[in-house]
Amino acid sequence: MAPLARGAGGVYAPAVPTTDDVVVETRDPAETRALGSRLAAVAHPGDVIALTGDLGAGKTELAKGFGRGLGVTDVVSSPSFVLMAEHAGRLRLFHLDLYRLDGPEAAIAAGLLDEREVEGVTLIEWAERLGGELPLRRLEIRIETLADDARRITLHATDVAHRRYLEVAR
Repeated sequence: MAPLARGAGGVYAPAVPTTDDVVVETRDPAETRALGSRLAAVAHPGDVIALTGDLGAGKTELAKGFGRGLGVTDVVSSPSFVLMAEHAGRLRLFHLDLYRLDGPEAAIAAGLLDEREVEGVTLIEWAERLGGELPLRRLEIRIETLADDARRITLHATDVAHRRYLEVAR
């Protein structure tokens, strides 16, 4: 599945992959976490990371690695039942899991997007559930399951500022 992009009427739809996209294959969860850690090394305040992929694809594994790369010392796990977990590190990590939400209205009503997030990095699992509320400037990461524990991870920067992630993923 292609990254998400703004479509007609503010609705998000799959975008056409570009040659600028970076595709990485990992062989196991440890390699997926290592990729997340490399990405975190170039994170800046206000960055948004939008993760998509099927249930069990590895979104949380990548988030764990991202947290490790930011120097987070507490456990990074899927915040499915609390919706958002905040972690201290080099930058604050705001880890959202929107799996249980019906749509963007529920995320807004729950206060999941607020001004505090500009001080850290916002990593959103099931980002497609934000629809038109998903910030335009972001790094999109689509994780696909291959054979065994292997994953195909496609990274797409929607703006120039997020392109630095593509460079470290290569």
